[in-house]
Amino acid sequence: MIKPHGGKLINTIAADEKKIYWEKKFPELKKVAISNFIVNDINMIADGAMSPLEGFMGKEDYYSVIENTRLKNGLIWSIPIVIGVDYDVAKELKEGEDIALVSHDDFLAVLHLDEKYIGDKRKEAFNVFGTDDENHPGVKNLYQRGDVLLGGKITVLRIKMNEYFRKYYKTPAQLRAIFKEKNFKTVVAFQTRNPIHRAHEYLQKCALEIMDGLLVHPLVGETKSDDIPAEVRMKCYEVLLENYFPKDRVVFSVFPANMRYSGPKEAIFHAICRKNYGCTHIIIGRDHAGVGNYYGTYDAQKIFDNFGKEELEIEVLKFENSFYCKKCGNLASPKTCPHDLSDHLTLSGTKVREMLSQGLDLPTEFTRTEVSCILKEYYYSK
Repeated sequence: MIKPHGGKLINTIAADEKKIYWEKKFPELKKVAISNFIVNDINMIADGAMSPLEGFMGKEDYYSVIENTRLKNGLIWSIPIVIGVDYDVAKELKEGEDIALVSHDDFLAVLHLDEKYIGDKRKEAFNVFGTDDENHPGVKNLYQRGDVLLGGKITVLRIKMNEYFRKYYKTPAQLRAIFKEKNFKTVVAFQTRNPIHRAHEYLQKCALEIMDGLLVHPLVGETKSDDIPAEVRMKCYEVLLENYFPKDRVVFSVFPANMRYSGPKEAIFHAICRKNYGCTHIIIGRDHAGVGNYYGTYDAQKIFDNFGKEELEIEVLKFENSFYCKKCGNLASPKTCPHDLSDHLTLSGTKVREMLSQGLDLPTEFTRTEVSCILKEYYYSK
């Protein structure tokens, strides 16, 4: 089985005795309130999905990542994983202290504070997102972050997650055990933050023709306000997998990460995380993790050419944009279809939302009827 990134699967979740110890110490610890965004990052560090990270990045790792796309030890890493606070909060915290990280009165983790430092938001914006435009949702989130970054390992007391998602939540260790039990030598991951339409289904099934197993791994962390809510998307995945996929070769689990919308850099991050979950391959399609017009159509594929396969280890399946061709009478891509664009069924996101909000069915060539019904109900209720 493919090794975790860095060679070891990290687990920072406290054993029962240590959990009791920290809960008793809670009244005397300094507290830092954290957002849902940080809660999701904690979850990902806790169970090893972000291996080899054991906490929030210190100064050397932070600057190495934004300048070189590597941790200070040379290991490939593409996105800073940091926690930022305002100056008035930071001045009360001392390096060497243990800090309670609290979300809505829930004591979730202890940050063993090694260092406080100032990041470079403008450099981070350009090097991670490719722009400093505050209309970009990732850049906007970055500029709203506290200016002082807190670096240090964390001890996690509990995973905090929506109960609906929790029933589908599996740690990297659990998924690796499932793949081993199923004797999957090759597993391809499909990352999605949108409902799976027929074009996505086509890509997954093409991959499944040559792979032992498929991991459908929808992201359920923080997304843009105008993205379809994760609960609605999950219903779409459930009905699709129940009716149109081979149950013995497909594994369904949630990916509790946040969307950064950083395009190519996030594609690298998604690949590294799926490697930690035990996947040997990942599908990278058109405009992976993109938003607006900030990235080229296939930039998220091209970035992998900068790294050797022996370094990253997980392999990328690069798919072109797929569509339904009226003349071919089936789903295809520019690699397999010789016909003009006028023969291709394409619907913009705006057109899809418009049809659904009017209670209209989407074409069956574009999406499964069951999925269309779920989306129609959601948009019509709005």
